[in-house]
Amino acid sequence: MSLAEHDIKDIKLAPYGHEKIEWAYRNMPVLRKIEEELIEEKPFSGMKIAISVHVEAKTACLARALARGGAKVAITGCNPLSTQDDVAAALAETDGINVYTIHGDSEADYIKHLKMTLEFGPDIVIDDGGDLAMLLHSDMKHLVPGIIGGCEETTTGVHRLEILKEQGQLLYPVIAVNDARCKHLFDNRFGTGQSVWTGIMATTNLVVAGKTVVVAGYGMCGRGVAMRAKGLGAKVIVTEIDPVKACEALMEGYSVMTMDEAAPLGDFFVTVTGCKDVIVKRHFEMMKDGAVCCNAGHFDCEVSVRELEDIATDITELRHNVKGYKLSNGNTVCIIAEGRLVNLASGDGHPVEIMDMSFALQAQSARYVAANRGKLPVDVIMTPDEIDNRVAEILLDTKGISIDVLTPEQEKYISSWDF
Repeated sequence: MSLAEHDIKDIKLAPYGHEKIEWAYRNMPVLRKIEEELIEEKPFSGMKIAISVHVEAKTACLARALARGGAKVAITGCNPLSTQDDVAAALAETDGINVYTIHGDSEADYIKHLKMTLEFGPDIVIDDGGDLAMLLHSDMKHLVPGIIGGCEETTTGVHRLEILKEQGQLLYPVIAVNDARCKHLFDNRFGTGQSVWTGIMATTNLVVAGKTVVVAGYGMCGRGVAMRAKGLGAKVIVTEIDPVKACEALMEGYSVMTMDEAAPLGDFFVTVTGCKDVIVKRHFEMMKDGAVCCNAGHFDCEVSVRELEDIATDITELRHNVKGYKLSNGNTVCIIAEGRLVNLASGDGHPVEIMDMSFALQAQSARYVAANRGKLPVDVIMTPDEIDNRVAEILLDTKGISIDVLTPEQEKYISSWDF
């Protein structure tokens, strides 16, 4: 039985998807520049690329750029609630791209679509969260001999790959795109910071100013969420397990405490840890009436919605994408987007210009993998500095900004121990 070219909701949605894609494309000058080079060089000719990333307009621009660079592309989502069906339909009308994703996929259908994307037989995989990698290291190992390398978009995925490497089980080289400076300094901090609050505010229509916001986790994403909450006029509490990050949050003006201490105080709770069971039964039972909880980590296990369901006396859809869980003490705890990634399950994700940088890095990293077929070690590999710097230089150039350059004397000075 041959593999279907597409499994999407409705091809008739494509016109709306094309509009979204073109809006994103016009605001992604760095990726456009990279795409021009891909079209001219065709570095992916004869190759297949499998993508598991949130299927929305910015991702569509990446998929198109890779296809225009000569690749045959198969794409699926990395979160059942982040797929935009109109964008998926538009991609299905795009030459060289197979699409396997539907908004609201059940867990079984989500896995089915991941597997369809891999059954395509890729040479390169581009992951967001490591779901394709996990299948390739378990149920679909038979496809690994055909894979020359991969790229990973997010912190959670890199963490999963690092564990595989430490256990001696990693099967192919992967570029840790998430760890590139032009990714985590901008996407994780400014992208997450803005898009999380855009999603929360659009979904709840509640004011942030004057409220108490509890941010669980003070990595790059947590820094962004806390910074934007502070800018919106909130009082911010940070919870952490890392004493150094806790000190950093303290010295940046935030209150630092345990989740047990913060639970009775917060109006909004945002988890950004990459771990599980960050907010659990005992925390829900201490929360104010109307407290709003959401998750900005990759997987939907940080806010234990299952435990909340177990103790709720009544569950009500209070507003689109907001469920209220009434507890025996009379208080109601609100959950946005079922505890899934709030900026995508309840919004459009990161701003276009932020993803321009991230997806330019992805395109460049995929080109690097293709150019170095058979030469890369089986390892989690840092994004080469030349790729990172090139993306930054293109961005500055599009804005008409110039920076200083070291003189030969300065180069000699900083490269010598003998001053």
